[in-house]
Amino acid sequence: MRRVSTSIRFVIPIAAVGLVLSGCGSDSGGASGSGELGTTNDINPHPVSDLKDGGNLRLPLTSFPESFNYLQVDGTTGDTASVVGPLLGSPFVSNAANELSVDKNYFTDVQLTSTNPQVVTYTINPKAVWTDGSPITWEDLRSEFQAQNGSDNRYLVSSTDGYDRIGSVERGVDDRQAVVTYKQPYGEWKGMFSPLYPKAATESPEALNNWARTTLPVSAGPFVITNLDRTQNRITLGRNPKWWGETPKLDTITLSVLDAQAMLPAVQNNELDVAAAPGLEGVTTARNSPGVEVRRSPAPGYSFIAFNGAPGSILADVKLRQALAKAVDRQTIVETFLHGVVDNPKALGNHVYVSGQVGYQDNSAPYAFNLDQAAKELDALGWVRRGDVREKDGKQLVVRDVMYQQDAWVNDAKIIQADFQKIGVKLDIQTVPGQGLFTNVIDPGNYDLAQWSIGGTSFPLGILKQLFYYNPSNWLGNKSRIGSPELNAVIDQAVAELDPAKAIELANQADRMIWDEVWSLPFNQPAGTLAVRKDLANYGAFGMADKDYTKIGFLK
Repeated sequence: MRRVSTSIRFVIPIAAVGLVLSGCGSDSGGASGSGELGTTNDINPHPVSDLKDGGNLRLPLTSFPESFNYLQVDGTTGDTASVVGPLLGSPFVSNAANELSVDKNYFTDVQLTSTNPQVVTYTINPKAVWTDGSPITWEDLRSEFQAQNGSDNRYLVSSTDGYDRIGSVERGVDDRQAVVTYKQPYGEWKGMFSPLYPKAATESPEALNNWARTTLPVSAGPFVITNLDRTQNRITLGRNPKWWGETPKLDTITLSVLDAQAMLPAVQNNELDVAAAPGLEGVTTARNSPGVEVRRSPAPGYSFIAFNGAPGSILADVKLRQALAKAVDRQTIVETFLHGVVDNPKALGNHVYVSGQVGYQDNSAPYAFNLDQAAKELDALGWVRRGDVREKDGKQLVVRDVMYQQDAWVNDAKIIQADFQKIGVKLDIQTVPGQGLFTNVIDPGNYDLAQWSIGGTSFPLGILKQLFYYNPSNWLGNKSRIGSPELNAVIDQAVAELDPAKAIELANQADRMIWDEVWSLPFNQPAGTLAVRKDLANYGAFGMADKDYTKIGFLK
């Protein structure tokens, strides 16, 4: 999994394990902490006066972005976020303690100016311009709202959360001010318009779906795309000559598509500056590599196995999903992956909050691992064991588990496969390269079970509407096609609640319903240990903090 800026608000599907970061503790060869969220990060902090002027930051991608429009359903991935992070801005940024502040590069002020109705006033930095020289104005915010509010399904967005509650976006005292009035309350309003795209990217369905399909023509960050090499699967970012903020220390950022198994060796060979160091083997390898160190810090996000409940699929029956859920030994999977990296690793028990986050509680008890109970429930459903595999109505109980082509995912699947075999269920394991995994396999529902990861944000309730809302006419990010009107109602209440304590209570009520629907089974928060070249400063395991691309660089 790849960790991305917390200021990018949507939950991000990510193919690979380990890249989202987060584990914590000492540099000893043994266990390294609980893996819970904290208030610190590990980025080798230095004042910019310690850094060289120039240099090229070399980062990995699992695949070339299918779209550079992160708002569009094909673009809401960790790889797209990694590319556009240095190119676009957001109203708020977070520090390691998850404290939010206005990003003054883009907005001089953002204020909740009324609660009845809810009104938020955005005052744009008068220096802020797009790379084509045009000013950032209130019309960019209005256009993003109009594209994402769900009123027109031709806009293929990954989420309407928050935007569907806005009634209007109007001009304020001048073109550099936007007044956003909500028709329904929305608690996580600080996460809106993140990232902010120019209106050219959102002004029509055609624009949203295709304007940034092959590149990002206009942006507004300290860096800009300078080269796209699809032959070498490499993207180069250079300094933005129209950037009005602090001059970046780096000259360029190069992002290269590599197989997961090649990333850590590339850091060892000084061909990359950062890569995941997953598991004890990865940590040990990184620690013993000259010029490399391990950086780690907790962050939101988790890996999981999703169930495809679409009509006509073998897992469309919720009772079958519930039976199979009890045959997945999540604790063994987590212990196997995090052995020697995290003290007493525990399977995550919540789809909304991660361990250590305010609001977290373990709601997984009804679906604890119990092979005997799973077998009894399969019997009751009429799945009769004939030889090694159960059958019903002449159909064998065979399910296909699809995942990114990485050893860690396959090892998880083999644990599930062995337990399924004990109760007469056949699990076929299918690996897929990163390129096309979501657009060709997961997004269209070409799976029975699928394993992937999500990178979380400072706004945990955003996951509810994006992933778990049930709307057969527009699935958005609900790749499992599972849900109910009753769950929708609780989600709507949770995201509308302005009282944080009540919002947490409602979010956990929704989570219990998600467990009952068996949308997915969470595995673990990533240990997130990163292998980083020692001379790279102000970069590494960011925790809840956003990256400041103007301060990243190499030590003198």
